Amino acid sequence: MEDKTLTVFENFNIRRHYDEKAGKWYFSVVDIIAALIGKDYNTARLYWNKLAQRLREEGAVQLMTNCHQLKLVAADGKMRETTVADVETIFRIVQSVPSPKAEPIKQWLAKVGYERLEETANPEMSLNRARANWQAHGRSQKWIQQRMTGQETRNKLTDYWQTHGVKESNEFAVLTDIIHKEWSGFTVKSHKTLKGLKTQNLRDHMSEAELIFTALAELSTRQIAEGEKAEGLEQNKKAGKEGGKVAKTARLVYEKRTGQKIITGKNFLPAADKKKLGNKSAG
Repeated sequence: MEDKTLTVFENFNIRRHYDEKAGKWYFSVVDIIAALIGKDYNTARLYWNKLAQRLREEGAVQLMTNCHQLKLVAADGKMRETTVADVETIFRIVQSVPSPKAEPIKQWLAKVGYERLEETANPEMSLNRARANWQAHGRSQKWIQQRMTGQETRNKLTDYWQTHGVKESNEFAVLTDIIHKEWSGFTVKSHKTLKGLKTQNLRDHMSEAELIFTALAELSTRQIAEGEKAEGLEQNKKAGKEGGKVAKTARLVYEKRTGQKIITGKNFLPAADKKKLGNKSAG
């Protein structure tokens, strides 16, 4: 399947990441600079360091604040911290670089940066795209239905947080971890490690049972938060722990009755990736 995290401007590879919550693309700033000045990555990185310093000295504080650090795949195949920015911020950076490629790259960014606008106007397109992607990866119809149901439950919870004083940037992650650890006994990170995942989405590698109990925990959390009119991070932390306990109680009953563990190390990684993981474990 096409790698949506990498796109190309002329002969330059541009790394990018799509933030599902924010509904926008973030592009590697240095990759964009390389395309603008027509130089290799290392030269572009030095150019960006000097440009960033100049922009700070000129008082472009907000512009630099809008640049973030995100782990992207580097040339050596490893995940490394990379400066990224959304399309609007990239446009402003491009304006600061004298280059005959400035206008072409703006037009290119306008195209690739907003390629999901149709899906925003017609959400059914996004659902169909997700379903097709999962089918291409061999997921069963039953699994796909549970994944989509769980996502709807998740969306309703984050909608509540968003309108009740929870900051999306990092507090969503804090609350998600509290809920997940409470019901499963694992943090999100340790659950991913158990499954041998790195940058992959944990939920895309959950079993049907894991998806069901995750949804139960998040549904319970939202209903408790709504009942108690939870506001802000601290009150929603309490609701998260209580919601997680509801799913934990159900999990323990299920595991005792069936003799099967809900949390497992199973994943949907391609066979080649699983072989690499096995070799690392053996070493």
